[in-house]
Amino acid sequence: MNIERLRTIIAYSNKNREDIYSMVKRFCSFAGIEYDSDLLNILQIVRSSFHKKGYLVLEIPFADDEIGALCYKGDGLGYVVLNTSLPRVNVNFAIAHEIYHVFYGSDKFVSKVEFADDHYYEHEEEYAANLFAGMLLMPEISFRRMFSKFKEESDGAEAETIIRLMSYYQVPYMAVLIRSLELELIARNEVKEETFNIERDQIKQKLNDLWLDESIMEPSKKDDYVHVETVVARFGKEFAQEEFINERTVNKALKNMRELYSKIKGE
Repeated sequence: MNIERLRTIIAYSNKNREDIYSMVKRFCSFAGIEYDSDLLNILQIVRSSFHKKGYLVLEIPFADDEIGALCYKGDGLGYVVLNTSLPRVNVNFAIAHEIYHVFYGSDKFVSKVEFADDHYYEHEEEYAANLFAGMLLMPEISFRRMFSKFKEESDGAEAETIIRLMSYYQVPYMAVLIRSLELELIARNEVKEETFNIERDQIKQKLNDLWLDESIMEPSKKDDYVHVETVVARFGKEFAQEEFINERTVNKALKNMRELYSKIKGE
């Protein structure tokens, strides 16, 4: 990400933070959680909320490692498919990003959560979804408190402070940097080069040096497909026996699912 793109993001945040904050509070009320609490397991918290809105959440490793999640709403169920080929921190951010789309966005879209993607911020709804995700996953009161704590433990080193925060909140490095800039915890015109341009290997090494969990930078590769196909096949068989649908329809649905799965996996 270049510095101009970063400035555009912060400008959008300044202009829209009150509206997005209101959305965060409304979602938390819907989900039955405190809007200023840290979310220790975002997927466990939001899965039931997605279900209430008519969406199933699936975890599948994609061949494309730039797409964080796919979200689609058809005539029946909607689907949120998370890309487990990405590191855990990116998947966590993708989940929160998709909450915005499901609750406040359009009906059909593809979402990306890689901050380095050159085309990512060209659509206003993507700015909004990321601002929402940052506010939800890094609540202001908590974030200010933990920033101060980790800054002291890091002897003021910006990059190390951000890495401690990304480990604590389980979110991408760039998401933490942006949140720090939004809340003016780091001066916007004084971001150091080594803070802005840090490589993934450097982050992993620093996590290791600080005795923090390096696995947050690795993909889980979790794959829900076999379970989903088993469930669809079981219910399809039952519905066919009850003559709600015919067996040919069930087989066609399963064939389409397998073909889509193969495309997602790049096979």
